[in-house]
Amino acid sequence: MGSFIELNDTLRISKSQGFPSELNLRKHLETPYLIDSLKDKVFEFYAKPTIRVYQQPPVRNFLVEDVHGKWVYWGKCFIIEIHHNYITKQTSGKYKIISINNAEMMKQAFELIDLVPENNYFAE
Repeated sequence: MGSFIELNDTLRISKSQGFPSELNLRKHLETPYLIDSLKDKVFEFYAKPTIRVYQQPPVRNFLVEDVHGKWVYWGKCFIIEIHHNYITKQTSGKYKIISINNAEMMKQAFELIDLVPENNYFAE
């Protein structure tokens, strides 16, 4: 018997999968959002392919926006609820944002976290 469960420390989602619509990258790069406006909100994500397990609070997960296949490291989140659909092999759930990266931190994330340069939204 095999396992079809993927272990993650990164919640990478697009707007259509539940990345917060109120977070706009262009606006954030001009005037950074503050965590105070988001810290008590609960967000939902939908239809992540495959069955996934995330780090449990108080351990953080990286929050990444998928922008046409490129990754933007927005900050960190806690996954607070998970739902697995074993028929469709999808994962959905709820999360809270616990920190927001400033523009410089977003750009440096690939040097510190991700070693796959073709994923980098900010690559020239």
